[in-house]
Amino acid sequence: MNLPHQVTICEVAPRDGFQAEPKWIPTEDKVEMIRALAMTGVSQIEVTSFVHPKAIPQLRDAFEVATQVQDLPGITLRALVPNVVGAKRAIDAGIHKLKLMLSATDSHSLANANCKVEEALEKLDPVFDLAAQNNITVSGSISVAFGCPYEGVVPIDQLIRIITRYQERGVNEISLADTTGMANPKQIYEDLEIFNQEFPHLRFSLHLHNTRGLALANAFAALQQGVTHFDASVAGLGGCPYAPGATGNVATEDLVYAFEEMGIHTGIHIESLLSIARRVQKQFLQNGESFLLRAGTCSQLHSKPDHQEKLID
Repeated sequence: MNLPHQVTICEVAPRDGFQAEPKWIPTEDKVEMIRALAMTGVSQIEVTSFVHPKAIPQLRDAFEVATQVQDLPGITLRALVPNVVGAKRAIDAGIHKLKLMLSATDSHSLANANCKVEEALEKLDPVFDLAAQNNITVSGSISVAFGCPYEGVVPIDQLIRIITRYQERGVNEISLADTTGMANPKQIYEDLEIFNQEFPHLRFSLHLHNTRGLALANAFAALQQGVTHFDASVAGLGGCPYAPGATGNVATEDLVYAFEEMGIHTGIHIESLLSIARRVQKQFLQNGESFLLRAGTCSQLHSKPDHQEKLID
C-alpha cells in the first residue's frame, strides 16, 4: 500500500464543534478546552471563526478566545474567516493561519454566505492582499466539495475552476470539505487523482464529516492519493448550521487510532485525547460520539474467564 509514514491532524472542535451547539459555552470553557487539546500533541488547532455574531452567535467571543491562547507553544492557531473584516479581526487577535470560507455550489453559497460562488470568490481578493501585507498564511477551502445537499454531485470542472482561482492568488493548500458526508472512497480517490494531476504543486487536505459512516474509509482512500493533512473534531463534535443533515466531523480519536494502528504517526497521544473526548461527550450529549468512546482501544483487554457461563431457561 502506498501510505505515508506521518500525517498532520488539525483539531477543529473549538470552531466546527462549538458552532453547532445551541447553548452558550462560556469563553473560559472554550479556552480551557483549547489548552487541554494542545497538551495531547496536536500541532494545529482551529480555535474559532471570525464571522458575524448574528450568523454564528456561539462564536461571538472569537477575539477573546484567540487572544487568550496566544501563549500556547508549538501550536499553529488557525481561524476560519469569510471576508476581509473577519480576516482583519483574526490577524489583530494574533491568528497565525487563515482558512477561507467558500462553497462549491451557488445554492450552498447562498445559504452559507448570502451570495453566489463567483461573488464569494471576488470578496476574498482583499483577504489575500491583507494576508500578504501581514505575512499571514492562507489556506483555501471548498465546502460541499464532494456533494451538495441542494444540488447533488458537484461537477469536477467546477472544483477545478475554484482551485485554479485559489492557485492564481498564491494559495498552496486547499481543504476539500465533505460538509454533509456525501462522499464515498471511490469518489475521493478518483477526484484526488485528478487534482494531483492538474495541480501537482498544491497540497490538499480533507475535512470529513461522518454523516453516513464513511469518513474513515474516505480518509483511507485519501491517504493512498498522498493526502497527509486532515481536519478532525474530538468526540465527533460539529456540523454546519447552513447545510441540512450536516452531522458531526470525523472524531479525532477515531482518526488518530486508525492511523496509529496502521503505523502512520500522528504525534497525538490517544489516551489524553480520549480523556477529553469522554469529558466532551458528557457535556454535549446530543452532539458527541465516536467509535472509540463506545468500544475503547484494542489494547484495553478484558479479564480472562475461568469458565464458560451459559444461561439456561
